Amino acid sequence: MRAHLARVDAVLVQAVIAAALSFAHLHDVASAAGQDGWKAWAYPVSVDLLLVAAWRRLRSGEAKAGGWCWFLIALAASLGANVATAGLLDLDHVPAWLRILVAGWPAVAFLGGTLLVHSSPTAPDETGDAVRQEVPEGIEDQEDGPDPAPEPPASPATPAVELRASRPSCTSMICGTRATRWPRRPGPVRGS
Repeated sequence: MRAHLARVDAVLVQAVIAAALSFAHLHDVASAAGQDGWKAWAYPVSVDLLLVAAWRRLRSGEAKAGGWCWFLIALAASLGANVATAGLLDLDHVPAWLRILVAGWPAVAFLGGTLLVHSSPTAPDETGDAVRQEVPEGIEDQEDGPDPAPEPPASPATPAVELRASRPSCTSMICGTRATRWPRRPGPVRGS
């Protein structure tokens, strides 16, 4: 048990050192490309957060192609900064293409993070078909055909009262009821 802890501690120490060096290199490149103050420190944070989000997607077992794509993009940004600060790039005279890459990185990181965190992929089953996600109880499938025309009101009413009475008060899952469609107004059938 003690040997296992020593091995884990050594790996943890090595990971912290590598992360700190990479973080500093990303900061140096961002600073050299014209980003100063807190903005230069935000770049390494965004690269590392994108790496973490991609790694979590890879570990989840869902949509590995997207996870690998964004992991490699963030890894290229981190590795590029590490190599650039090794003396291959004159940080006093940064080329325009690097300034463009640094300026465009926040949008790329935001897009990647958003797609990784907020997409809900379906995993393929044994036959290769996409597995349908679980539907909460109480929600029934709705047909895609036209909705039936609503019944005319029994007594005459004002249009506002008629409209309010014909539409449900809650149409989302937030309210805890099943989703419903708005009834269509009677009128000519389109496409006939």
